[in-house]
Amino acid sequence: MTDDTTRDAAAASAAGAAPAAWAAPGARRRHRRGAGSPWERYGWLMAVIWLVFLVYPVMALLRSEAPQAWIITGWVALIVFVVVYVAGFMNGMSFGGGGLTSPPKPIQWMAFGALIVCAALTIPGAGGNALSFLPFIMSFASYGLTRPAHWLTMVASIAITAAVVFLTPTGATYLSVLAIVGMLAVVNTVSTTLIIRSAQAEKLGLELATSEGREAVARDVHDLVGHSLTVVNLKAQLVRRLIDSDPERAKAELADIESLTTEAIAGVRATVAGVRSAALVEQLASCRDALRAAEVTMGVEGDAAALSPAQSLTASWILREATTNVLRHARARSVTVRIAPGTFTVTDDGRGFTGSDGNGVRGMRERATTGGATLTVAAGPDGGTCVEVTW
Repeated sequence: MTDDTTRDAAAASAAGAAPAAWAAPGARRRHRRGAGSPWERYGWLMAVIWLVFLVYPVMALLRSEAPQAWIITGWVALIVFVVVYVAGFMNGMSFGGGGLTSPPKPIQWMAFGALIVCAALTIPGAGGNALSFLPFIMSFASYGLTRPAHWLTMVASIAITAAVVFLTPTGATYLSVLAIVGMLAVVNTVSTTLIIRSAQAEKLGLELATSEGREAVARDVHDLVGHSLTVVNLKAQLVRRLIDSDPERAKAELADIESLTTEAIAGVRATVAGVRSAALVEQLASCRDALRAAEVTMGVEGDAAALSPAQSLTASWILREATTNVLRHARARSVTVRIAPGTFTVTDDGRGFTGSDGNGVRGMRERATTGGATLTVAAGPDGGTCVEVTW
């Protein structure tokens, strides 16, 4: 293999490695959470595969005529570079921090600095071949750190590569690396911009869903309290007229007023409780307790984190209403909740779906539509009812 061919392979493959290694957080947030998932167990192999293309500086160190001390230093630095890079990949977004959409943790900056130092220490032994480290460092900054770090690292990498190409006697040998570094800069910029915009859209969707949910609650409370207070007002007027002429009937009307106010208070509390337990994890626990009190077991398959925040909000409302329907109508003995990316299912083993939409089902459809989802209610595979929400 010629030097140019090897260099092209190293730089080009590193360019492809970056999105796989560092742009993955958005994708991993949707798929990695399941304990024991293939990504959780074997995702680190992606970093190992791409690091194979650091073979060029390895070959350079093997052929190096530099002093032995610098060659040994180069080997140690190369190994540390690989360990830091793979460790960051295994822990996701550089040691479990944020980057891009959330402030990076201090250890991310430490890892970034370690990568730079390691790459620099290979220069005396590997010479210009140390440029092969730049695509990995650029990607680390782009996907694991802040936007200013992305721009600064991108400009610095292009400048360093250009200086080697145009200001050193053998610089033309590395012209292909300059082209790859420039291409990677464009790829990283576009890719990270899309990731950030996607995160912003998800946040906006959550805010919109929350706002619409509050509006729905306001309507529920308005209808409930408005109706109850209207009836209470009429009965109070009737009691005032009857209190002298017909005390017994006045007492009966007062009892009705007491019952109406109790029901209204309970309804408002139930509605507010629904809002307070909007988080899917909390709603799962709340529904499990409610079903247990009715001697109905509830199992959960999957992880709530598989859904985005906006999807979780919709799923919480659907789960609450589905649980209410099970308690009121299903006569079920068990309920199974299945959570997967883009899908949320509640299945019971009760009497089965009659085919007609009651108030509860209509409410769930409205919630699903508000959250940009589609709701399907049908007979379960083994009897009972299956409520499925898909985005």
